[in-house]
Amino acid sequence: MSSTASGKNGTWRNWGGNVAARPAREVAPASVEELSAAIRRAAEDGLKVKAVGSGHSFTSIAATDGVLIRPQLLTGIRNIDRDAMTVTVEAGTPLKRLNMALAREGLSLTNMGDIMEQTVSGATSTGTHGTGRDSGSIAAQIKALELVTADGSVLTCSEKENPEVFAAARIGLGALGIVTAITFAVEPVFLLTAREEPMPLDKVLAEFDELWAENEHFEFYWFPHTGSTNTKRNNRSAGPEKPVPQLQGWIEDEFLSNGVFQVAQWVGRAVPGAIPAIAQISSKALSSRTYTDIPYKVFTSPRRVRFVEMEYAVPRAAVVETLRELRAMVDRSGLRVSFPIEVRTAPADDITLSTASGRDSAYIAVHMVKGTPHQRYFTAAERIFTAHEGRPHWGKVHTRDAEYFAQVYPRFGEFTALRDRLDPDRRFQNDYLRRVLGA
Repeated sequence: MSSTASGKNGTWRNWGGNVAARPAREVAPASVEELSAAIRRAAEDGLKVKAVGSGHSFTSIAATDGVLIRPQLLTGIRNIDRDAMTVTVEAGTPLKRLNMALAREGLSLTNMGDIMEQTVSGATSTGTHGTGRDSGSIAAQIKALELVTADGSVLTCSEKENPEVFAAARIGLGALGIVTAITFAVEPVFLLTAREEPMPLDKVLAEFDELWAENEHFEFYWFPHTGSTNTKRNNRSAGPEKPVPQLQGWIEDEFLSNGVFQVAQWVGRAVPGAIPAIAQISSKALSSRTYTDIPYKVFTSPRRVRFVEMEYAVPRAAVVETLRELRAMVDRSGLRVSFPIEVRTAPADDITLSTASGRDSAYIAVHMVKGTPHQRYFTAAERIFTAHEGRPHWGKVHTRDAEYFAQVYPRFGEFTALRDRLDPDRRFQNDYLRRVLGA
């Protein structure tokens, strides 16, 4: 069953369980033509239209009381072009299926996020990313895309064709049209060696620039209430393959990372005072390990503990200072934070509303387990992020609006002007887009 399974009487809920909507009707088009017809019919009925992927966004970006488009029939690979080294894939294809299909063909994306349950269009439209010194978000690997606009017409765009749409629609927030197919750059499949090891937070902060410069993909998790982090460095490798043995993988990735972690979250909810002690144990549970495998098996891991998340991109040069302020805030606030804080990076890109648009970025993500009050923690964290001109992930919890975005995105006006042109009647509008893009 997909994570987008509707609740009772036509209620749609997201993966994190913090957003619900009741669409007037749901449509699962089997072709681009059927999708165009559904959009035209919605216009006749005066209804708004939203497409939803796997519901992995924590914002109400996909919520609508109009027509909800489900893309599960628009899946699969349309074409692999080995000369151009691209793959064209239908919008509703889950990243997991894309990654596995590419691996069978001896191909891979260059970089990816740490989960792969999302659809390709949902992931790219919200700016989903992993970590990388030289390689950017999933959307930064797009070479062309096809979208159905508000009048039901099909528009293809790339650097050469409709370049102004291409600049914006790679991370289009669902505001410019409904993406039906995406062409990604791919490369011959390669091996990555992952090195995971605990490291004191003070050491990571002192040496952050070197750790970033010396590794193709560097990230770390800091456990609040402790001085401990778990670091992960992924670098290309000549081999041989040395995957994590199955039993060891189950113990570390399922039992410790998901099972014990879930129990720790339950205990933390029942006895908040125990959280600092649990954090000390959690931060020591994962020991060092090194393994070598194909990219998607190294970049991605299962996430079974449901949570709610806020993530901001700050200028990379500001990340250490931001983290120091975050640590001081947690220490003096009396907050009990049971979920590690995740830190990743991305190089500047040229996508209009990408969180890395025009600036080298570092991402700081704060989480709370599903069902625990996150308001105070997220509000205090957001205050720190915005003081550094942070840009929130479009699919994660934040309270920013169009006025704020006009300040932190130099090309914000370019996006809204394009939206006025492509969707003058606001067919793809919802409350979230009204807030973040303006009416």
